[in-house]
Amino acid sequence: MDTTYVILSIVVVLALGFDFINGFHDTANAIATTVSTRALKPRIAIMLAATMNLVGALTFTGVAKTIGGKVADPLTLQHGEQIVIAALISAILWNLLTWALGIPSSSSHTLIGSLAGAVISAEGFDGINASGFTSIVQGLILSPIIAFSIGFVVMWLFKIIFANQSPHQLNKGFRTGQILTAALQSFAHGTNDAQKAMGIIVFALMSANIQQTDSVPLWVKLSAAIAMALGTSIGGWKIIKTMGTKIFKIEPINGFAADITSFGVIMTATITKFPVSSTHVITSAILGVGSAKRFSSVKWGVAGKIVVSWIITIPISMIVAAGVYQVIKWLFL
Repeated sequence: MDTTYVILSIVVVLALGFDFINGFHDTANAIATTVSTRALKPRIAIMLAATMNLVGALTFTGVAKTIGGKVADPLTLQHGEQIVIAALISAILWNLLTWALGIPSSSSHTLIGSLAGAVISAEGFDGINASGFTSIVQGLILSPIIAFSIGFVVMWLFKIIFANQSPHQLNKGFRTGQILTAALQSFAHGTNDAQKAMGIIVFALMSANIQQTDSVPLWVKLSAAIAMALGTSIGGWKIIKTMGTKIFKIEPINGFAADITSFGVIMTATITKFPVSSTHVITSAILGVGSAKRFSSVKWGVAGKIVVSWIITIPISMIVAAGVYQVIKWLFL
């Protein structure tokens, strides 16, 4: 078998492995509030998330094209497939570490940081598309701020609108509404997060001159969508606990407000072809909602640890990926 196809096979296996891990790592994003308020039983919530992730992953490709061409030009890289392998190994290691620790870190941040680090290690800073990479990072930074602000406003409005409603009836109504928002969030997660694995495979295909455009083949869509759905079906209980209970005590109205906020932010990013971190968006929405409910109710110590993980993910991923590439270069190139 041609060496190129062997290397590409490794890329595909690693990319689908990353997507699978992303699925159970980020399951909490869509269902943490729904599970914590008992709107759905955990296993039903996970199966709903898996199904809607699959549907969402098959619906859009814009984010995949952004990942496949904005960080660097795969057609100009000398060892593009090896760069992708290094990036995926780094991203998988970080996802597994943060999952084991129960930290809701960003799969998006680690993949983009890892890809940039591997490119720099192989080609130097000239290999990076500075404007494209900067625009992606800006989107990753701004989206949590937007989600926090919208979540705060939505919850503030809910407090005014439903001030005189019976708490029992209010919780009953919003608990039912959370089933819909969990489905919407899972769909949005699939439209954005699953695209990243698709994009990295397309990046490798273009680098190997298997294809010349950033179009996403059907087999790539299907395999990435199925891998994420399977990963989602396993669930990530440690992260669900952190997201659903440790930031602040979530009631159905709070969960609904956070869910509808994050769905709107993620879908807007997908439509505009920007990769965002669903983890960051949803966590920020929860923080915004909690702040509007009562600022002192938010456990800011836990929130601070989450923010620290956000800050360090990209630089650590860049360093690890750069090191992994040098090991690959030493062993095989």
